Amino acid sequence: MPANQSLSLSIPALFLCPWNITLQPAMGKEVEPEAEPCIGFRDGVCKFLVILLGSSLIMALSYQLFLYAATADTSSSSSENAEILAMNASTGQCDLSSGEWIPDARDPAYSNSTCSFISSFQDCLTNGRSDTGYLHWRWKPHGCELPRFDANKFLNRMRNKSLGFVGDSVFRNQMESLLCLLSEVEEAVLVYHDETFQTKTWHLPSHNVTLGLIWAPFLIKSTQAISKRHMQLYLDVLDDTWTSQYHKYDYVMLSGGQWFLKETIFWENNTVVGCHFCAGMNLPELGMDYSYRRALRSVLDFVSSSDHKPLVVLRTWTPTHFEHGLWYNGGICNRTKPYKESEYTADPVDVVMRDVEEERFQEGVRNGLRLRVRLLDTYHLSALRPDGHPGPYRRFHPDVSKKPQNDCLHWCLPGAIDTWNDMLMEILMGDEELRSAF
Repeated sequence: MPANQSLSLSIPALFLCPWNITLQPAMGKEVEPEAEPCIGFRDGVCKFLVILLGSSLIMALSYQLFLYAATADTSSSSSENAEILAMNASTGQCDLSSGEWIPDARDPAYSNSTCSFISSFQDCLTNGRSDTGYLHWRWKPHGCELPRFDANKFLNRMRNKSLGFVGDSVFRNQMESLLCLLSEVEEAVLVYHDETFQTKTWHLPSHNVTLGLIWAPFLIKSTQAISKRHMQLYLDVLDDTWTSQYHKYDYVMLSGGQWFLKETIFWENNTVVGCHFCAGMNLPELGMDYSYRRALRSVLDFVSSSDHKPLVVLRTWTPTHFEHGLWYNGGICNRTKPYKESEYTADPVDVVMRDVEEERFQEGVRNGLRLRVRLLDTYHLSALRPDGHPGPYRRFHPDVSKKPQNDCLHWCLPGAIDTWNDMLMEILMGDEELRSAF
């Protein structure tokens, strides 16, 4: 489908409101989900330094753009990872997003009994999921290896730095995975939460590392003041929940998600310009990809113009795996192993939204953001893991015979989503290598 063609699907409104998590302000517990130039030197020296600097930059940038593996240090798991890194160095550039899932006999780095950060809705083992095969797969990129997350290395490299996640509940899911992975070395301390417990900040004092989770599911301003049924999206106004905190972070993770599938009315320049899924409202049906494209453009324009220059990581769209229906009408996800490449057919909605992300990322690179924006492409490896979701085990020991509601969007912890943080570590460690080269 052409990048400028909008996709509008006539699907029930209930599908457009997936997994809104409501929190109890008093307890912070989740409740029922609703479904520098060269100056002053002689010319010859200046030219030499410019050439040297340029060559170094090109080498470092090539390393970074392909998510090349970072060099190993003397951490607890560095021996194994050093072998992987040496292997990758011999094969050259590596695209970590292209590969396959292969069996892995090793246990996960943490468990539901060793990590206290797992939300009940993603605690599949505690909730009674008896098959554990989904825990024993690892992502094998074509032509190279992806090192396993190394908490010691991560914390040492991130010492005195901060990382913020901006997005929806899937980012909360990934943050909990990261907190669990790090807890094997140091337990994070919750130092801030808003009244809804959706925006939180943790601190790891031994390394002075700060982690932030900022609730901004659209990244842009949204309200429901005019229509309780339709979200009002202001495509040219960013959500100040995150922009007001942007300056606090050395690294910022951003992602849109399933919220863009909701029934929405679009505003630009304080004027309604169209909508998504608004039959009978006499408005242009522009489609969900229109709003997502405009939102990402507004985000990247902000990143480009901001005086604060963190490394920004754009994480790609997260696919769902509902079969035989959707979340509200009996849809399930009960598979117990990954798809092979030939077994998977992409959902058209996922393809369109993933293409919008690639389009906007490449546009940002062309417009001068090459050194400041990375793409964490988790889409394909996630699409091949229908077995990684809670399904009915979003609840404690559900009666499967009564066909309970399934969660086929979020991910069991531990599980497939831990691989997202394996990849994130490679990006962040690679950036540290680039910065330390100058």
